[in-house]
Amino acid sequence: MKRIVILISGSGTNMQAIVEACQAGRVAGEVVAVISNKDGVAGLDKAAAAGIPIAVLSHRDYPTREAYDADLQQLIDGYQPDLVVLAGFMRILTPAITRHYHGRMLNIHPSLLPKYKGVNTHQRALDAGDEEHGVSVHFVTEELDGGPVVLQAKVPVFAGDTAADLQQRVHTQEHAIYPLVVNWFCTGRLRLTDQGAELDGELLGPAGYAAD
Repeated sequence: MKRIVILISGSGTNMQAIVEACQAGRVAGEVVAVISNKDGVAGLDKAAAAGIPIAVLSHRDYPTREAYDADLQQLIDGYQPDLVVLAGFMRILTPAITRHYHGRMLNIHPSLLPKYKGVNTHQRALDAGDEEHGVSVHFVTEELDGGPVVLQAKVPVFAGDTAADLQQRVHTQEHAIYPLVVNWFCTGRLRLTDQGAELDGELLGPAGYAAD
C-alpha cells in the first residue's frame, strides 16, 4: 500500500473522493496525512472525520515562497509519502520543491490543458465560446500547470451556462478520474520518464490517456 499525502486549501472534495476510494479498496494506497495552507477549511474537517492526521502550515507566516516551501517539504517528508497529491492546493510551488517530488507529485486542473493554465478557467472557457471544457490530471513540474498530462475528461458547454454550471459539471468528472490516476500510480502502472508520462510502459500523448 502506497503512502499518500494530500495538500488542500479549501473544501477538499477531491481529497474526499480519493480517501473514499482508498477506504473502498479502489486505490492501492492509504492517505496518511492531509495538509492545508489555510486553517479552518472544510477539507480539514472531512479528513479529521475520516480519521486522517491533519496539519496546517500557513503561508502567511513566511516572507517568501522559498521559505514556505522548504518547511512544507520538511512537513510532507515527515509522513514518508510515496505520492504527494495536490487537490485544490492554491499555491504556486517553487522549483526546489517540485524537483524534490519529481515523478511523485500529481495535480488536477480544471481545464483541458494546455488550455487555460492558472485560475478562472470556467469563465475563460465561456468567454472563448468553447463547445467543450474539462479537467486534466498531470504530473507536477516546474512549469505551472505544464507537467505531462495523464488523463483528461471532457464536458459539454451548453448555451446559457454559467461558470458555476461548468464548475459543477467538471467537479463530477474530477471525482471520477483523480482516484483512478492515483491508483494507476500506486499499482506501478503510471510513471514519469524523461520522455513524459508512461502508462503500462506506453508513452502518453499530449492529452494523456484515452484522447480522441
